Amino acid sequence: MQTTPVEFFSEGHRISALWRTPEAPGPYRAIVQGPGWLGLKDAKLYVRYHEALVAAGFAVLVIDYRGFGDSEGDRGYLSPAWQLQDLINAVTYLGTREDVIADAIGVFGTGGTGGGNAVLLADADPRIKAAVSQVPVADGEDWLHRMRSEYEWLDYLKALDEDRRQRVVAGSGRIVHPREEIMIPTAERRATKVKADVDDRIPTAVPLACAEGIIAYRPIDAASRLTTPLLVIGVDGDATTPTDHAEALYQAARGPKQLIMQRHTTHYAAYDTYWEQTTPVIVDWFDRHVRAAHIITRSVSSPASGDSITPQEVQR
Repeated sequence: MQTTPVEFFSEGHRISALWRTPEAPGPYRAIVQGPGWLGLKDAKLYVRYHEALVAAGFAVLVIDYRGFGDSEGDRGYLSPAWQLQDLINAVTYLGTREDVIADAIGVFGTGGTGGGNAVLLADADPRIKAAVSQVPVADGEDWLHRMRSEYEWLDYLKALDEDRRQRVVAGSGRIVHPREEIMIPTAERRATKVKADVDDRIPTAVPLACAEGIIAYRPIDAASRLTTPLLVIGVDGDATTPTDHAEALYQAARGPKQLIMQRHTTHYAAYDTYWEQTTPVIVDWFDRHVRAAHIITRSVSSPASGDSITPQEVQR
């Protein structure tokens, strides 16, 4: 696997990315990935997925969202809306590369908002041929709510309202730790070393206002419109990203779909426990659905049935 640093622009901000390709020359089918919650493009956690995809002939573009890692932008501002724009622009960037088959692009996302963003991109961008969403967040408000008791949640909403007032009156609001005062980490998250290689480079101070973007985060709405093939991977009894979020995304999706539920493990342990079982399924999902359509067949079985459109790949 070859890894090359590359850059493109997203809404005027320079975005830093890694371009991972097979040794053989392209053009390649491509997979785009945005990191999970507070993640960075060069996390070791992602490498084995990329190695498997590259071994199957895909190229992978993994980015630092604006404001994170080596990308430009407001340092550490957590905005799912901006992240979606960055991913859409990443797909456009792939289309400018001569070593990419522009109509054979998929999206992979893992880890909370990483998994949710894959669903959002697949819904927002028709250039995406298939999506894989691993341990995703489907509803940001529900996610933040479940981390707190009911009285803590009500106090949290009051704090957000007061911060909104303060921003209007004084021009700025509170700065908080994203992993302690927006997301509240589980005991497993505090103990795990799975992201230790990038943990010391993530922001430790962000505006409390960022929580409003997470509360408005609704991949479940995107899934209800989605006809793009979707593979969802969850963890049974997940204390970090609720199991029923993965299940809800799968149930809501309208196109080809598959759900893998990993049992007898935990959110972070699952990355190692079932790595050998889940990765071939991910690769196979993309291999089946991310293919260039050389011939499009449109047919009608009866006047009332409407068109049936079938893309066909030409084997070369």
